[in-house]
Amino acid sequence: MRVVIAPDCFGGTLTAAEAADAIARGWVRGAPGHEPRRCPLADGGPGFVDVLHAALGGTVQHTSVTGPLGEPVDARWLLHDGTAYLESAEAIGLHLVPAALRASTCETATSTGVGELIMAARTAHTIVVGLGGSATTDGGRGALTAIHGQLPRLIAAADVENPLLGPHGAAATFGPQKGADPAAVQRLEAALTRHADEVAQDHRLDPRDEPGAGAAGGLGFALLALGAEMASGARIVRDATGLDQALDGAGLAITGEGSFDWQSLRGKLVTSVADAAARRGIPCLVLAGQVDVGRRQAAAAGVEEAHSVAEHAGSVAAALADPAGTLAALAQHVARQWR
Repeated sequence: MRVVIAPDCFGGTLTAAEAADAIARGWVRGAPGHEPRRCPLADGGPGFVDVLHAALGGTVQHTSVTGPLGEPVDARWLLHDGTAYLESAEAIGLHLVPAALRASTCETATSTGVGELIMAARTAHTIVVGLGGSATTDGGRGALTAIHGQLPRLIAAADVENPLLGPHGAAATFGPQKGADPAAVQRLEAALTRHADEVAQDHRLDPRDEPGAGAAGGLGFALLALGAEMASGARIVRDATGLDQALDGAGLAITGEGSFDWQSLRGKLVTSVADAAARRGIPCLVLAGQVDVGRRQAAAAGVEEAHSVAEHAGSVAAALADPAGTLAALAQHVARQWR
């Protein structure tokens, strides 16, 4: 039986390719007769450029841009067949802000670097901006200050469907992950509301309620205000990597990510893989660092089973101590049940 292994990266511990290798290694130990096919994926967040480069080829470019804290960072982007693929996390990723500084910088971190990346790639006929994994919640204010002149076709490749404001918006949903306490979340929400009002007046567009406007700390909102098309980052990668063709004739799909939670069900990669598998009548399993989705919720999203590395390893600390090894061990354990 062919088993398609199509994970995202695991939150700063494993790249998508490393996760796919670990799962495949463990799976063949548990089910020697199965044929694993690796198909590392991304949904617009970290790993977007790497996965697309591996799938499409092209040339990786380097541009020095403004990081989330104002310091210069080297950001990579991909040029392939006249299309530029940018990754917001390369310029303003949360990994660029030390954990000890996140609480004190969550309200000042800037998205300027993404605007600078867009300007660097403006000679392409299409610019695709992967959204996700940012350290910022500025609604794209910084990016807008860096963008000027005529732009080519712009596509915002979001990893979530959240709007800009409200209980499911950028501040309330993602602010705490970036160091914001409840008081800071309220201040961020107020600042985003003022920013949205200003942008609506200046650009005569008000996409604050559009799906994906809250992606990358509201960067999705800013790109929509510039006339960008909103697209699923997971779908773009799914098409580029040939996931659907790989699933044709397969007997099982396996995907995964660092944390399988309610946000995973709002446009992230897991749902894209599960959808592709369901269309072919193939069961889909999730192997994740942690699982916070109930069985019923998972089933509604097309996921047959979800398994936690931390639970199998005994603790989060044990899983983090050997990310590849514990993921492979979980895959081996699950494979024995499916052989």
